[in-house]
Parts: sequence; structure tokens; C-alpha cells
Amino acid sequence: MQPGTRKLLRFLGNWAINTFAVLIAAIILHGHIRYANPTDLIVASLLLGILNAFVRPVLMLLALPLLIFTLGLFTLVINALLLYFVGVLMGPYFQVDSFGFAFLGALIISIVSVALNVLTGSARVSVQRRPPPPKNPRDDDGPVIDV
Repeated sequence: MQPGTRKLLRFLGNWAINTFAVLIAAIILHGHIRYANPTDLIVASLLLGILNAFVRPVLMLLALPLLIFTLGLFTLVINALLLYFVGVLMGPYFQVDSFGFAFLGALIISIVSVALNVLTGSARVSVQRRPPPPKNPRDDDGPVIDV
């Protein structure tokens, strides 16, 4: 497969996961996160992805002291701001009632996205184990008595 095709497929897969996560958030927070029809949900998730790609890094850099102080939990506030902003931009087609519901929606979207990325194998985090260091032949494996 060519690199361009691979990138396009990865983008479409991430977009589908993001759309499904936004759908789950809208279902759980029914009445507080609303969309008029499925096309509006797809456009909202695309807009959220674009904002995450371009605006989120700037916000993360500006909020770096808060991110360090809260051990990264302020990221949820940034995600909530972006979700609320998508609701503002899309007007009646995609609505988020308040910042509180945007925060809950961002939390749900984050959890669902992480779970789906792990299930599909497209997670960015991987655990690698290193082999143990070689033993020094001069080390004695006999009993040690500390006095």
C-alpha cells in the first residue's frame, strides 16, 4: 500500500472513531448535546478534528503551566472548550447546552476514543519490555548478611 493511501485510511479511521465517540456522547447526554441529522454529526466531528489538529496545540502551549500543575487534567478543560466551540460554530445544527455538558461530553469522547483506539490497534501508546541487563560474572549469588 502506498504511503498516501495509508495516511488517508488512517485519517478516515480516526474520523470514524471520533464520529462514533461524539455519537455516544450525544446519546448519553441526550437533550444536552444535540444534532439535527447524521450529516450534522459527521460535520461536527470533522470540525472537532480540525480544531484538535490546529487550535488544540496552541491552547496546550498557552496553558502549559496549568497542565503541569494539574498533571495533565486541564487537557479535559481544553477538550471541553473545543467541543463547546464546535457547538457555537455550528449553531442550530449541532448544539451543546453549557460548558458543564461540554466537559462531560469531552470526558465521554476521550474515554470512548481511547477504548476504540486500543481495540482497533491504532493506539499511540505502546509498552515495550527490555531484556534484563546481563549479569556480571564477578557478582556472587551467595547469601547476603546485613549487620
